[in-house]
Amino acid sequence: MSSPYAMPPQRDSWFAPLSIDLLVKVLKTSFFHPFIAWIIPLCFRAQNMFWDAPPMLVSIAWASMITLSWIFITINNRIAYGLPREVDLSDEVIVITGGASGLGLLIAEVYGMRGATVAVLDVKEMENGEARGVTYYKCDVSDKAQVAKVAKDIERDLGTPTILVNNAAIVLGKRLLDLSLDEIDRSLTTNLLSHFYTIKTFLPLMASSETGGTIVTISSVIGTVAAAQLSDYAAAKAGVSALHRSLTAELAQSHPNMRTVLVTPGQLSTPLFYGVQTPNSFFAPVVEPVDVAKEVIAAIDGGLSTQIGMPLYARWIDWYNVLPVGLQKIARRLAQVDTSMKTFEGRNRGAAGGDEKKGQ
Repeated sequence: MSSPYAMPPQRDSWFAPLSIDLLVKVLKTSFFHPFIAWIIPLCFRAQNMFWDAPPMLVSIAWASMITLSWIFITINNRIAYGLPREVDLSDEVIVITGGASGLGLLIAEVYGMRGATVAVLDVKEMENGEARGVTYYKCDVSDKAQVAKVAKDIERDLGTPTILVNNAAIVLGKRLLDLSLDEIDRSLTTNLLSHFYTIKTFLPLMASSETGGTIVTISSVIGTVAAAQLSDYAAAKAGVSALHRSLTAELAQSHPNMRTVLVTPGQLSTPLFYGVQTPNSFFAPVVEPVDVAKEVIAAIDGGLSTQIGMPLYARWIDWYNVLPVGLQKIARRLAQVDTSMKTFEGRNRGAAGGDEKKGQ
């Protein structure tokens, strides 16, 4: 996918390709996988080792613990999220806000190539023109009237929407005292209120489907930890996560065939946060949009309700608020949370057409 933006620069290090996420992924598919774990006692048995030999007992105990853990995780997810809904891409109409570039465009292109019907809503033209299977609608999702109009156009042109991906976002990157009231209104309307507008508009249509639908909410870890120069963005993302949880609870009672997916990524390698550098690429690697897209697509394809956090620390970020306040401050200093935005450039860098920073 061509883009007018270069890759956001990051600090160089000898271990740059290596991260804790990569190590965990390797362990999950090897040492911590039930199939691999049970191969070990089988190999011992193939060497004629007695069942009561210490290595055999240890390996069986390890394999049993890993298997029980996987079973527990499966049962936990089933209790938490229920049964998956049936998904047939030939019948799905997918609406993606902020899908003209970045993460939204990746998801749109994948589904377009796989035969699904995709509608992209954005204020700017798609970076690669009209992708196959993707229909572009010029729409500012912060304008409720435009959202209502484009919903009618989509239903007329493509059919009843069944999947909504709320991905549109803007980043201003200014201190609160430097933000004008108009900029605050624009940021909160685009990053938070637009979710209310799209859900209120498309949910009644989606709920009418016999197989239900899926709502994907793209939030951010910034909604939990916040950061200097991101007061408007952090407030909006915290609200988006709260909206998702309330909506999920309501739909479980009123529309049990609806599924919801919450995505809370760390820093994405997109122009949205161009210039921001992570202090440590091992513990806090920059996330590639294609990796997030894979997880989102897998959840949609499986008809699942779930929560997706990337990289690894994003899945445990809620525990940050459990720490004593003093330790929180130390953690913030080590992670350089409140100084990383000083190098922020956003979409301004080398981009033609002004200061609009929209889309993940």
